[in-house]
Amino acid sequence: MKVAVTAQGRDLDSLVDPRFGRARYFLLIDTATGEFTAHDNVQNLNAPQGAGIQAAQTVVQLGAEAVLTGNVGPKAFATLQAGQVAIHPGATGTVRQALDEWRSGRIPPAAKANVEGHWV
Repeated sequence: MKVAVTAQGRDLDSLVDPRFGRARYFLLIDTATGEFTAHDNVQNLNAPQGAGIQAAQTVVQLGAEAVLTGNVGPKAFATLQAGQVAIHPGATGTVRQALDEWRSGRIPPAAKANVEGHWV
């Protein structure tokens, strides 16, 4: 399974970025092999609007089946849901810690966004 995690850096020991649409990076992790790639999200860091939708489209295009993040707004949530990506907000700590928490079932999928739009 491929899981995208919002991150402040380019490796598994980076902190989870609490912002989905304006996350600095997405780490795409293959949970079967442990291999990962870092994807820069710089184009959305200072976007006046649409950052969540654009970030969600990127994650869908990367082939992620799930997303771990701190927070996700309604437009990004809808875009991820349309792309059949499971959304798991509430991730904290490092990317590695968030993956462990997710694997243990302590970061369940959400049925709706956990913040309003334009959360910075």
